[in-house]
Order: sequence, then structure tokens, then C-alpha cells
Amino acid sequence: MTRNPESGGQLPNPLPENPLPLAAEWFEHAQQSASQRNPNAMSLATVDKDGTPSARIVLCKAFVAEPGYLVFYTNYESAKSRAILANERVALIMHWDALGQQIRMEGIAVKSPAAESDAYFATRGWGSRLGAWGSDQSKPIATRAQLEKQIRERAVKLGVELGKDINTLAGNTPPDIPRPPHWGGFRVWPEALEIWREGADRIHDRARWVRALTRTSDDTFECSAWKASRLQP
Repeated sequence: MTRNPESGGQLPNPLPENPLPLAAEWFEHAQQSASQRNPNAMSLATVDKDGTPSARIVLCKAFVAEPGYLVFYTNYESAKSRAILANERVALIMHWDALGQQIRMEGIAVKSPAAESDAYFATRGWGSRLGAWGSDQSKPIATRAQLEKQIRERAVKLGVELGKDINTLAGNTPPDIPRPPHWGGFRVWPEALEIWREGADRIHDRARWVRALTRTSDDTFECSAWKASRLQP
């Protein structure tokens, strides 16, 4: 696989005042290079109300360089959401091994505006939209058969007629399935961002930026200027 041609093998010198355009450029390059399956995958770490840490993979569905946040979507009743609603501080990692690049972030996660979640949900296939209604994410269930039965029962309530299996429709017309109230996005606003570039002989290139966030609404922050520092590998 080729390395990111925009990086030139090292981070810019001097470091940019705002790291988000560079991070967004790396994110976009990873999508275009198809260096791995799900290049928008990122590890999300949370700490629940009891202080227990947990990490899982989520998919970044938007990287908004200005004013500076990322978006992922999930069930608001899932374990990750319960942890975030108890402790909004999270950490993220995007790692593209074939490109020799990594982005780390620490910041605050808040629910996306309902309109933003509605707009994204409308772009999903009917099966994924039905799945958001049919699965009680993170809750136990006895068997796979019971899960499929639950999905069928909820499909009926939504006016969706399934075929022989839960992945097919009885008819040819895709159903109109609205977004469930328990499903939507989270915006992650980073307070700290670290960019890592692989170097020969493990002499990597690293830099870290920090900024202050001041909440101005349920989902928006006023952001201070970034402060940058180059790190030893």
C-alpha cells in the first residue's frame, strides 16, 4: 500500500495551528485509498458510572473539521451510550496500519441534533433501519432464533412484511421506516488530538494539540485556539 502522499513522510514543520484539517485530510485519504475494510473504523473508549473502562469499534460517519467534531451513530440504550450519558468524557483512536498513520483524540461526547440523526438514518438501507428497531443493543437474548422472531414481530408493527428470512422483503417496494427515538448520533468534540506518522527505525513523527471547550448548547461548544507541541517517539 502507498503512504499518504500529502504527508511527505513527516508532519508539517512548523506544525499547523489547527490540526483538524490535516486530520480530516488523512481520514479522507484513508477512505479513498481503501487500505483496509471499514477505513472509518475507530476505537471508542468510555468509562461508566462505576469507573469501569470499556472499548469497542464504532464507525465515523462525519468528520467536521470546522468547528471541529466527529459523529458516530448507535442505540442510545446500548452499553456505550449508557456509559457516555453517565460520563461524557471519551477517547478515540483511528489507526491505518497500511498507511503508517494514527489519530488519537480525547474529548466530550454529546447527542447529535435530532435533525442530523434523522438525515443520516434516512440514508441507511431498509434492513439497517429495521435492525435499529428490532435489536435491543447490548441486552441479552437466549438464541438467534429468538432474536429473529423479535425482529419479525417488530417489523409487523412497523408495517413491514418480511420474506423467508429477515434480510428479504415479501414485496418489491422498500418500506418507509422512521428513525426510532432510542437511536441517533453522538458528536465527539476533541479537547486533545494527537497525530502519529510512522518513521524508519521507529523514529516516528508525533504531535499533540490541546484546546479548551465551553458548552454553548446541548450539542455545541465554543472552542479556544489550539496549542501545539511536537512529541518524541
